[in-house]
Amino acid sequence: QVQLVESGGGPVQAGGSLRLSCAASGYTATMGWFRQAPGKEREGVAAIYTGGRGTFYADSVKGRFTISQANAKNTVYLQMNSLKPEDTAMYYCADALGFVGSWYRNEAYHYWGQGTQVTVST
Repeated sequence: QVQLVESGGGPVQAGGSLRLSCAASGYTATMGWFRQAPGKEREGVAAIYTGGRGTFYADSVKGRFTISQANAKNTVYLQMNSLKPEDTAMYYCADALGFVGSWYRNEAYHYWGQGTQVTVST
């Protein structure tokens, strides 16, 4: 069992930045960030193959968000810049025990964190 703990969410004005963190208690291979806004399905935002083999982004966040990992490889970050009101959502960290091809699919991940709320105001 891998436990994931997210932190770093909060309120921010449009155009501002936040950095989310996710610490995993065990093995990771692919770690992803997802988000879910009220009334919408949970969607993939970004993912990283731990070990530095690749990063992936949703089109809606390319050029604004950056996923990275700490040297220990079981902590990942999501640096979010130029935030927009439409980025408002609960953000979840997820861990897959293998290298997943369809990184944006919820079903590809084995463990999930409890989420951290990001609220972007105008």
